[in-house]
Amino acid sequence: MKLFRQAVALVLMWGSAASAQESELRLAVPDALEASGFAQYLVPRFSLKTSIRILRVPDGADAQMRFGTDGNVVFVGLGKEWGFSHDGDARAERFLEWLKSDVGQRTIESFETPDGDSFSTQVRVAPKETETVYEGDAAVGERISLSMCGRCHVVNKKNRMQGMGSTPSFAVLRGFPDWDTRFSTFHLLNPHPSFTQIENVTEAFDPALPPPIVPLLMTLADLESILAYVSGIEAADLGAPIQLQ
Repeated sequence: MKLFRQAVALVLMWGSAASAQESELRLAVPDALEASGFAQYLVPRFSLKTSIRILRVPDGADAQMRFGTDGNVVFVGLGKEWGFSHDGDARAERFLEWLKSDVGQRTIESFETPDGDSFSTQVRVAPKETETVYEGDAAVGERISLSMCGRCHVVNKKNRMQGMGSTPSFAVLRGFPDWDTRFSTFHLLNPHPSFTQIENVTEAFDPALPPPIVPLLMTLADLESILAYVSGIEAADLGAPIQLQ
């Protein structure tokens, strides 16, 4: 009977230890955060509120969750933004929710290193960049550009010896932040209005003021194709030494 009781006690002890091990979440902490004392300050306060145990481990170690450059950016400190990622464990998700809560944010912002460094939850949200997709045919746009715009502008290598030196090349124009506005409204920019007509957009030429050169006649579909073509060309390096074209 005594041996039986000892065996039962041993099994219960092992089970208790295994349960404790299973309930412990591993959090990988980069050296900079660990050295600052921030992680040691933050983690116990979450555990105190939730009874969820977290074991801090070095960055790169096997862990269910980690601070680093990936995941949700949750705070800023030590000169960088810190993200939090996890493997989907419900307890880890609860930790993330706590970090974003009022209590968690107050906890983060109340910490200060011995050197006076602090952490902030005022995370800068970068605007999402959207890429404009032009519906025109780029191949058609190249042909139109060469035949119509190539009289003055260097469009590409195919007419590099035919453009006017006083007009910027397509590659130079493509390097401007507002290149698409410049191209889509080129018919409004001098000297283009005097010899350019876009069907259903521009007014007919004044008979008393005929175009000084052979006019450019195009449709909105032609213009969309030009934009599609220009969007795909490589912009000139405006910081490079000037080269004669």
